[in-house]
Amino acid sequence: MKLPVLLHDSLVATPTLTIALSGGIDSLTLSAAAALARGLNNVSLCHAVSPAVPSDATARVRHFAADWGLPLRIVDAGEFADESYRTNPVNRCYFCKSNLYGTLSRMAQVVAAGTNLDDLSDYRPGLLAADEHGVLHPFVAARMTKQDVRALARTLGLGNLAELPAAPCLASRVETGLRVEPADLKVIDAVEANLRDVLGNVTLRCRRMRIGWVIEIDSDVHARMSDAQRFDIRAMVEAATPGDRPVALRAYEKGSAFVHG
Repeated sequence: MKLPVLLHDSLVATPTLTIALSGGIDSLTLSAAAALARGLNNVSLCHAVSPAVPSDATARVRHFAADWGLPLRIVDAGEFADESYRTNPVNRCYFCKSNLYGTLSRMAQVVAAGTNLDDLSDYRPGLLAADEHGVLHPFVAARMTKQDVRALARTLGLGNLAELPAAPCLASRVETGLRVEPADLKVIDAVEANLRDVLGNVTLRCRRMRIGWVIEIDSDVHARMSDAQRFDIRAMVEAATPGDRPVALRAYEKGSAFVHG
């Protein structure tokens, strides 16, 4: 099986390579491609765990590493000790990635991430932290979009993983300016897991907003839901969330917890 030439060349250009593996489709595909290009003994994986990392993502990473026979290190990047991160400013991702890539750069000579070309058109302050720590972006070097990454995932035999909806860290569900609290993230993770049990592997978010808890579900799925289904979901979320904050249910809107200021 051959990789795109530019991707292959990027993956073999350094004597060592460690993939920052979040558990999303981009980093999973990059890890599989690196294993193919470099061989199983010449690439390693590193996954950071914290209250902001979905439990499903960590389980997915462990299964992937075991299935592919790739060495995996689990670390705590330490962002929850960083008050600049906890206050949840507009550029929270910068502080998250600064802690992550700082930790990884002390562990490995060369670190690569699954950033794709589409990511460059979005507001991603974490990319500045990546630049500051010399993190490589092989998909960008290969001019690959998200669609290209998913196509490669299918070619590499990643099966259902190729269809994973985007799932950024749990802290992205907390409205800008609200403090990032582990207890809230635990609720968010549990609610989203319960919703996937009911709705399947669709795009959804449990958001902690100033107005209360907001559940967002893929617009097509949301439109097809009956009043009874919406009532049941709202009741489930009310039972799972602490206090008396109201619960709202609406169609998914990308970045709706992000306040530009």
